[in-house]
Amino acid sequence: MPVVYVLNGPNLNLLGKREPAVYGTATLDDIREKLEERCKARGVSLVFRQSNSEGDLVTWIQEAGEAGAPVILNAGAYTHTSIAIHDAMKGAKAEVIEVHLSNVHARESFRHRSYISPAARGVILGFGPLSYYLALEAILENI
Repeated sequence: MPVVYVLNGPNLNLLGKREPAVYGTATLDDIREKLEERCKARGVSLVFRQSNSEGDLVTWIQEAGEAGAPVILNAGAYTHTSIAIHDAMKGAKAEVIEVHLSNVHARESFRHRSYISPAARGVILGFGPLSYYLALEAILENI
């Protein structure tokens, strides 16, 4: 059975409570449930994880790369700071679609630079939870 990893970075465990005007009211569990439904309907297994630790994300990206599994990655603030995540993506040869709930380019200037975009297959942002669903559809089209 094919596997898709969905990896979530810092503070995404606060979705639904944290700045709902920016991130919406859907929780990370809400997003996971909808992704699970879509995966199940297509015979795909879902690995869904969240961590506030950069090292966990690096380890999970390497794990996905070793398994040859595509990754949907919302690295949160690590998007704008983490060379380690960039290097993990490249080193593990993980196929990653970077996602963001908000349009980071319409926000603070420090959010305009992504260290992971150059190593990602694609980037989807600004559509709230739909960003995750669009990324999953892109992956499912290629499985």
